[in-house]
Amino acid sequence: MDVKVLVSGASIAGPVLAYWLNRYGFDVTVVEKAPELRKTGGHAVDLYGPAMEISERMGVGAAVKDLATGTDDMAVLRNDRPARHIDLRKIYEAGSDKHVEIMRDDLSGIYFDTARNDVEYVFSDSISEIAEDGEVAFDNGPTRKFDLVIGADGLHSNVRRLAFGPESDYSSFLGAYLAVQSVPRDFGEPGMYKVYTEAGLLTGVYGAEHLDDARAVFLFRTERPLDYQRKDIPLQKDFVRERFADRHPEVDRWLTELDGTPAFYFDSITQLSMETWSKGRVSLVGDAGYCPGPAVGGSTSLAVYGAYVLAGELAEAGGDHTKAYPAYERAMAEAVEKSRSFARGAAKSIIPGSRFGSWALVNGARLVTAMPGPIRRGLMKMNGASIRFFDSLPVKDYERR
Repeated sequence: MDVKVLVSGASIAGPVLAYWLNRYGFDVTVVEKAPELRKTGGHAVDLYGPAMEISERMGVGAAVKDLATGTDDMAVLRNDRPARHIDLRKIYEAGSDKHVEIMRDDLSGIYFDTARNDVEYVFSDSISEIAEDGEVAFDNGPTRKFDLVIGADGLHSNVRRLAFGPESDYSSFLGAYLAVQSVPRDFGEPGMYKVYTEAGLLTGVYGAEHLDDARAVFLFRTERPLDYQRKDIPLQKDFVRERFADRHPEVDRWLTELDGTPAFYFDSITQLSMETWSKGRVSLVGDAGYCPGPAVGGSTSLAVYGAYVLAGELAEAGGDHTKAYPAYERAMAEAVEKSRSFARGAAKSIIPGSRFGSWALVNGARLVTAMPGPIRRGLMKMNGASIRFFDSLPVKDYERR
């Protein structure tokens, strides 16, 4: 199929999309602004049933499972009292029949390897202009022409900005922030997620057998968006210190690593809402088009599923984007809306807004694990939406078209 496709972004959606487009006969180029794939500092992400089925069809299901974090116990830290334990296996089983938790960087590397020898990857470059006829200018490389351009470049998508306008036109702040940092390996215990929570905040540390470090996660609520520049890392670290210092001795220990951490991530928990993800030759996939909110809406599974569907619809349409893009958006509409609804509820519940909310979060989770499986599954709802909707998404076999 003589259709040239440019994909921007080499994290999750981009490599999955590239794999399937290449498999269907498209000529694929992936451009990534980073000099290489990120190898440290990512956080744990969740893959639900359909994303795992897609991974298995790509031949990497076993590799994904081999690098699972294996976190099955949550220890809720309390001041002057023993920690309370929650069986995370029962929580995961209630949410999905094929759930796997894996580090984002590990997953990105697995997907990248599936087509690295068959797809052109261009690192250390970014798109600077997209013309209506498909001519694309780059920051560093020469101008090239493509039939299709797809943004798989995350919540702060450059492709979306170029084609649709500023992010502020489509984003909604869900009232919270997320930070992740690398900490020494002995701060975490493989298989255990140590958590501390109180009104307005939640933090925790976890590790995995195959990791050389552990990861500390900080979630906190604010009434209004914070005033900062995305590249102002010192100020972002100050935000974390201000909200989490002097809460618990273990938390203070994690904070001592802020200045020296080799990897730090900070962002608002923001949801995107666009009427369409396509314009002319351009389309968006994953967080670039429909981020439900980092850490709260199953965005990684949604990105994998969306990339698979977009590639499949383009294949069915023989590369005709005027047919494929609308079909892709129709196929994704329900999944996107339900993930958004779940995320709005999760952003309020996971980060409790009051002392009672903190108590209810911990004791509610303990109560859920004590119930029979069918009842547990029925309780996995946020804002009226169940996380189990992911398992109900159809994984169409586009190769039988």
